[in-house]
Amino acid sequence: MIAPLIPYQAAIIKTRKTRTLVIADLHIGWEIALSQRGIHVPTQTPKLLQKLKNLILTNKPEKLIILGDVKHTIATAGISEWQEIPEFFNELKKQVKEICVIRGNHDGNIEPLLPEKIRILPSTGATVGEVGLFHGHRWPSPALLEQKTLMMGHVHPVVAFRDPAGFRIARQVWIRAKCDGTKLAGTLLQKHKMKIEKSAEKTPWKHYGIKPKSSQLFIMPSFNDFLGSRPLNRRKTDGAAETGRRIRGPVLRSEAVDMENAEAYLLDGTFLGTLNQLSTIS
Repeated sequence: MIAPLIPYQAAIIKTRKTRTLVIADLHIGWEIALSQRGIHVPTQTPKLLQKLKNLILTNKPEKLIILGDVKHTIATAGISEWQEIPEFFNELKKQVKEICVIRGNHDGNIEPLLPEKIRILPSTGATVGEVGLFHGHRWPSPALLEQKTLMMGHVHPVVAFRDPAGFRIARQVWIRAKCDGTKLAGTLLQKHKMKIEKSAEKTPWKHYGIKPKSSQLFIMPSFNDFLGSRPLNRRKTDGAAETGRRIRGPVLRSEAVDMENAEAYLLDGTFLGTLNQLSTIS
């Protein structure tokens, strides 16, 4: 069972044996990127750490999983990241027994920054109970498609609101979309240059020993409050929604995920409508 931790960008996955806290997209060190553009912002890492420690204290998970992009620089690490990331995780180790990081596209060469006993999982993802977890910049492992629910980060989903005067604000949201597991498996097989024999349902069983079951996909908002993104409900100049054309990540660009009719929820749980409906207020 997945339980979003209202009003935070986090969720608890409950199984019979464990409680797993899941977050995504910390982007520690993003302030340096701003300073290089002449915008000086004090480090926000202590606030991120305190927010996360409070969630751990309140919810008492046995495990913490971060869905990628622990750091902000992509291939290397900045000076601040060399200092802040080890300190960040050393503090977390005092609060929770097990910590795992699913590698994101910003996590290149992250190994030297992480203290001992922090597990790095591949970007193809991992499973907890009946939930498949992955970052989103790469295709997930075929094994994840055997889970009914998929959850990813990477997108930093926000929705924009424009008032009659033309003033626009953006708010972080959770996204819930329908997912056709069979179609997703077929696309994944083609990506791996495997011939679909008889049906997209039987071929994954032959090659991977799985039956596609995925029916819904959750996109997590970034745990870092300050990260922006292009609004998912943004309209093109001709008025049509451009949801499916701009979204990052191969799974979301596939025809297996219905992003036009995906549901958007504010962090407080308020249902806003579908992305297609919300395109009228962007």
